[in-house]
Amino acid sequence: MTDCQLYLVTPESLDPPKFAPLLARALDAGPVAAVQLRLKDVPDDTIRRAIDVLRPVAHERDVAFILNDRPDLARATGCDGAHVGMEDMAVEEARRILGDDLQLGVSCYDSRDMAMRAGEGGADYIAFGAFFPSPSKDTSVRAGTDLLTWWSSMMELPVVAIGGITPENCAPLVRAGADFLAVISAVWSHPDGPGAGVRAMNAAMDAAGE
Repeated sequence: MTDCQLYLVTPESLDPPKFAPLLARALDAGPVAAVQLRLKDVPDDTIRRAIDVLRPVAHERDVAFILNDRPDLARATGCDGAHVGMEDMAVEEARRILGDDLQLGVSCYDSRDMAMRAGEGGADYIAFGAFFPSPSKDTSVRAGTDLLTWWSSMMELPVVAIGGITPENCAPLVRAGADFLAVISAVWSHPDGPGAGVRAMNAAMDAAGE
């Protein structure tokens, strides 16, 4: 068994009432540490409605519910925290909005300097990536497993790996010291459904940690 845990990120476009049973199936299929709601280019009311529908699905299963990009809405809507990019908002500002009781995650791409500054600024976890080409997000950044090894050997702050992660390619990330693997397509685009996607990811992570 591995200490590495699964971190689910939602598709960037979804219909909350139709997505809720898919989320329930995913979370019922095996251990998931957190769900991040990532909706892009939509009005605040759309985000709020999605939170109202999906947050209870996560909370009923004791899974943390994290909102992407918007610490203000996370605080106002009963989420467990927010995840921001360092180019979107200063870490210190996000920490101030969230207060001391909510989780703050920060994307640091392939930058050791960003990661150090995020930790000093009050992040609860940092994320490196993309580690592989991703069908969900077009990015020129390509992070190496040496980042995970460096961070986990020096810091106690948890580190998330993200970007094109599948059951077939996740083993080096687990072995390099990732605390969480963030996945989108590996679960939501799994041919046998999201529950099968979660089972496949957890089985691969466990095998890598043996």
